[in-house]
Amino acid sequence: MTEVSDREPPRRRVPGPARPVRPGGRRQPGPGARPARRPGPPRPAAPALRLGSPRPRLRLIGLALTLVMTAFVVRLLQVQAVDAGTYTAKAEQNRYVVHTLPAERGGITDRNGVALASTVDAYDITADPTIFTREQLKIGDGPEQAAALLAPILGQEQKDLVAQLRPENEELRYVRLARRQTPQVWNQIKDLKTALTKKAEKDKSVVNVLAGVFADPSSKRVYPGGDLAAAILGWVGADGKGGGGLERQLDKTLAGEDGKIRYAQSGGRQVPTAGSTETPAVPGSDVELTIDRDIQWAAQHAISEQVEKSKADGGYVIVQDTATGEILAMANSPGFDPGDLAHADPDALGNAALQDAFEPGSTAKVLSMAAVLEENAATPMTHITVPNRLKRGDRLFKDDVDHPTWYLTLNGVLAKSSNIGTIMATGELGKTQAEANKVLYSYMRKFGLGGYSGLGFPGETKGILAPPEQWSTSQQYTIPFGQGVSINALQAASIYSTIANGGVRVEPTLVRGTKGDDGRFTPAPEPEKTRVISEKTAKTLARMLESVVDDEEGTGTKARIPGYRVAGKTGTANRVDPATGQYKGYTSSFAGFAPADKPRVTVYCAIQNATEGSYFGGQICGPIYKQVMEFALKTLQVPPTGAAPANLPVTFKP
Repeated sequence: MTEVSDREPPRRRVPGPARPVRPGGRRQPGPGARPARRPGPPRPAAPALRLGSPRPRLRLIGLALTLVMTAFVVRLLQVQAVDAGTYTAKAEQNRYVVHTLPAERGGITDRNGVALASTVDAYDITADPTIFTREQLKIGDGPEQAAALLAPILGQEQKDLVAQLRPENEELRYVRLARRQTPQVWNQIKDLKTALTKKAEKDKSVVNVLAGVFADPSSKRVYPGGDLAAAILGWVGADGKGGGGLERQLDKTLAGEDGKIRYAQSGGRQVPTAGSTETPAVPGSDVELTIDRDIQWAAQHAISEQVEKSKADGGYVIVQDTATGEILAMANSPGFDPGDLAHADPDALGNAALQDAFEPGSTAKVLSMAAVLEENAATPMTHITVPNRLKRGDRLFKDDVDHPTWYLTLNGVLAKSSNIGTIMATGELGKTQAEANKVLYSYMRKFGLGGYSGLGFPGETKGILAPPEQWSTSQQYTIPFGQGVSINALQAASIYSTIANGGVRVEPTLVRGTKGDDGRFTPAPEPEKTRVISEKTAKTLARMLESVVDDEEGTGTKARIPGYRVAGKTGTANRVDPATGQYKGYTSSFAGFAPADKPRVTVYCAIQNATEGSYFGGQICGPIYKQVMEFALKTLQVPPTGAAPANLPVTFKP
């Protein structure tokens, strides 16, 4: 390489005529020649310019380029070979979405196939937050505008919707704004989206702020009867799971199995040509109950009216088939609407007929009579002289009314509901009071007290029945007439159904069977049956219970049903206030079955803490028993037997 100097190039001189040379070697100036310059000091010679070798620099540049290219190649190999699966998965994750396909929840019907709970089409309202960003909508308040439109439709707070549409995680592609909305709600949103789209096509300044709102098909639980049988059915929560009652207990059976769908999306919309995979949902099974919808309505109507009239805390009615143990009705008051929990009283949720433990009072005297008869300690005609007061242990016992000395048969003790007479009769169960206690306890356990009913219902109480060795001095004498022991309403009904069924206890049932998506009906397992007392004892008790209703000396005359023989028992017990644990008010009750000589239906009624009018069980529960029993007998088409009543004697002459 040659470097050119920036100095002027030397001028080329043209040779001319030779000039004479002076002696000494110097040329003579010719004619017209310029005078010779006077010699000056010698000029220094210019330094020579030497250029560096280009090869090192070329090598350095080449090395740098090689390193850069090597880095690119290594990264490329890492992306395309080493980590190819990872990046593919990330790409798939961003491109593909997976949604759950909710299984259709099975329905619940009564014994005749009438729907009590069913499932209808609904939609989960969803959104893709990335579509609401400034980059997508070209506006900064997209979430606010969308929330203002959606809030009144979804019934939610605008600020809550904004928080979902503008999440902290900016990469979040899916949020659920509302669950299980009706088709009408989704149609409203769709109409708004369509209107905004049309405006945006005509006016470029208009933005469709609902473009990122979508809907996933879902389902919604509805209860056609409103509050009818709500305590039995329970409800379904916002998460689609049973939250109480049979909806909770049978959730796995009713819920089925959810499916899944996986598809490609772009801009929050499904790409039809990209393909998808789907695992179909398996619908839940339908459940058929033992409940009769009409009888349930009659029971619920009757107890609700009386609770309101008596200004009581609450009440319940149980209707049971005496032979099969099937529960035909289980009504509670106050109740709730499982389809509108937002306005329900939290204290009314649940099933008080199974969850409340209370002292039964005189309706439990039938247990004492069953033990006395079965142990041959007495007969219905046994004479018992009942004083006005009876001292036992450290207490003085009395009946519910002051009276002169009564001369009653054992049948009369039950008919007139004498506490003193019951104490005296059960005292004959053993040579000592301790022995008598053990015998009575054994019969109470056989009848189902102190144990669960067998329903497996959520929240059911088994009551309180202490072992006899733990009975206090007063409990030895109060338990025979129903104080100092606690039961629930179903246990009380089951006692009378056992007597009506000839002494055989059949575990109560609420479910008759299930029906799968193939339409095949699978009956529920047969309930357990246990012989508690002999058939003879059971029939004798039935005749004695008739005296409570038919005899003018009886306490249950308001439960009479023209044309039918009715067996029943009244109860009025001191009530333990659950808030304070102290006795306050009364538990009023009536229990019985009909026809007395050929039993078909058992009805039990109890009202807690009546504060207006009478609080005696025969006065406020006797009429409910009559009303519900009459309706049940007609509904089930049970004719009167036509046989004459037993008319056992109540008193005797000393």
